[in-house]
Amino acid sequence: MMDIMAMMNKVKEAQAKIKATQEQLVHLQAEGEAGAGMVKVIVNGERRVVDIELDDSLLTPSDKEMLKDLTVAATNKALESIDVKIKEKMQSATEGMMPNIPGMDFGNMF
Repeated sequence: MMDIMAMMNKVKEAQAKIKATQEQLVHLQAEGEAGAGMVKVIVNGERRVVDIELDDSLLTPSDKEMLKDLTVAATNKALESIDVKIKEKMQSATEGMMPNIPGMDFGNMF
């Protein structure tokens, strides 16, 4: 019976750590760039775009389609990068708290 209580306490502790870590994700940032740095997009841990930097040479009507393509590419790279950072942050927050059950990967829960 004590083992169940200890496990329940660990689950509650893990939930509290996860919640605290999720609240800190807004401060986590990642950058993606495209066109050799001509377009840079910065996203936060809530997967929101917080800044876009554009090279002045792209601000011509003839480069409109290229600008759109580069912005999409840079945004996708930034989102991929922040996903990795979020997963690492959440895994480190719960490290050692969840039982090690063969075949169960709790790291993919986040």
